[in-house]
Amino acid sequence: MNSPAVCFGGPSPEHDISILTGLQAVRALAEMGNDVIALYWSKTGDWHQVPQDVEAKDFSEGLPKTAEPLSFQTGREGGFHKIKKRGKQSRLEISIAVVCCHGGPGEDGTLQAAFDLAGIRYTGPSQAGAALGMDKLAFSGTMEAASIPSLPLHQITPELSIEEQGPFIVKPRFGGSSIGIEVVDDLDTAKALAKSQPLLRDGAVVQRYLEDAVDLNISVRTHPQVSLSAVERPLRPEVPGIYSYRDKYLSGSQGMASAPRELPAQLPADIEGQLRTIAARVIDLAMVRSVARIDFLWNPDGLWVNEINTIPGSLSWYFWAHEGVPFGRLLGEMIEEALAAPAITFRTDGADGTALRDVGAIANKLT
Repeated sequence: MNSPAVCFGGPSPEHDISILTGLQAVRALAEMGNDVIALYWSKTGDWHQVPQDVEAKDFSEGLPKTAEPLSFQTGREGGFHKIKKRGKQSRLEISIAVVCCHGGPGEDGTLQAAFDLAGIRYTGPSQAGAALGMDKLAFSGTMEAASIPSLPLHQITPELSIEEQGPFIVKPRFGGSSIGIEVVDDLDTAKALAKSQPLLRDGAVVQRYLEDAVDLNISVRTHPQVSLSAVERPLRPEVPGIYSYRDKYLSGSQGMASAPRELPAQLPADIEGQLRTIAARVIDLAMVRSVARIDFLWNPDGLWVNEINTIPGSLSWYFWAHEGVPFGRLLGEMIEEALAAPAITFRTDGADGTALRDVGAIANKLT
């Protein structure tokens, strides 16, 4: 009988938080009677199977002692394989992969593409949806093209010139969460930071920093029907300042789920209505699937979409618990949605050998 697998960890700055989300999902699915396969993706990119009852502290020094190495393959026999003696392997029979990998290749479409090539169904965004959500510049451009209010976002280059005055907020273009985000006074400092900060070297973006802006978040899910949660206002322990990675994930024993917040946020009715209308549009534009969180900024001058988190911390279960949906049910419906869709297949129409037969010698193509 095939079993659901929960994938967590990964070579990402959010590796540790991903472990917490993954272990929560493993426990919740096991309590519902599932024979769950726990798949740990290490910081080095290697895959291991770990017991259902493994604890977070077992990962604090690296690979748990109980971990068993796995290989991952694409193609006809794609999937995860146990490595046995003398090089022999046996394939794990997995019905679905519950993706709990935050940031990096687990959320930017890399893992999703690998699962597509292996014929594995999975929860969360598609490869295209994941790639769009992780690329802050592409997501901002999509919002702008659809006339959805968002603060202008600029890629940092040596030639960049901005008429607006600082302060500015600098972010990794492809990073998740709030890691690597800093507030600077002027554009020259932003450019210098983009060169010196390792998390910004793959691309950095900058936008005007609104000191008086309030963070507002909403979770969306697409099964059993498209739904919007209540609006959350994260509470910053230190004001002024950005809602940091520490504020989100390191303020309690349950990571994002225990961060301080006002839920539901106390908002003017027109602002909440506007936010919910925009969020409903973002679902289609950003190809949202499964559960995601959309983040907004609000001040007296307006309401703007800030970014989307396609695999949010704790899978946003605290939003849905407020709506009367327990974590186990949320996971079950995510799995139900993913199983109802066919696995991705790739077409080879037109690749019938005609071009190969007619080309002649390759050397002739180079003259």
